[in-house]
Amino acid sequence: MKHRRSFAVELRRRIVEEVLSGMSTPAQLTQCDEIWSFCYAKQKNVPKEKQNQFGYGDIWTWVALDADTKLVPTFMVGNRDSQSAKIFIDDLASRLANRVQLTTDGHRVYLEAIESAFGGAIDYAMLVKVYESTQEETRYSPAKCNGSERKRISGNPDPENISTSYVERQNLTMRMNMRRFTRLTNGFSKKIENHVYHLALHYMYYNFCRIHKTLRVTPAMEAGITNHIWPIEEIVCLIDEKNK
Repeated sequence: MKHRRSFAVELRRRIVEEVLSGMSTPAQLTQCDEIWSFCYAKQKNVPKEKQNQFGYGDIWTWVALDADTKLVPTFMVGNRDSQSAKIFIDDLASRLANRVQLTTDGHRVYLEAIESAFGGAIDYAMLVKVYESTQEETRYSPAKCNGSERKRISGNPDPENISTSYVERQNLTMRMNMRRFTRLTNGFSKKIENHVYHLALHYMYYNFCRIHKTLRVTPAMEAGITNHIWPIEEIVCLIDEKNK
């Protein structure tokens, strides 16, 4: 068990710090979103001595997606607050090769984070959805959406491309492929470290190994980051090369 954990730790480090950090995608249209999950226990069931500690109860995965190539250049596990937003957006800005049009939902913490990371060098808009009633992400069924409002925040975003549809569809891919993200499950993460390791593996597989049904290649191939479909063995070789 200890050997397996060490392998997971090293693989996560190699994937996140070396492979994903080496991405510089020529994205034009980028979408961001956050997806809820929980670790250790549902928020209402977290023991008193573990309350207000990160990794116990509600956790959020911040995801950026290139709408054209479907590449996920960065993700981050954190809280749904301004500090997490800043770390996430700063990292996203470091991975983009050129000016992009960025769309987020109406979560206000994005405003300061994007202004700090990009200044005026971005075409940014929010897609604010109007729901029938106020509901939390932790509900088992989504609220009824009565419409949406496109808000230009900075630059000159194309109204036709103000959308979060692709990144929201990617959220469904996460829930379908990782039982840890299923809303009603006993397969939820018990430790935050293992949650992050699993996400790193998921996005490595998603970007480099999994053929996108619409693109008919992997997102990494479509983005020009690699020229072939990675087999699982090539991911494992990342560790072998490090240990030589």
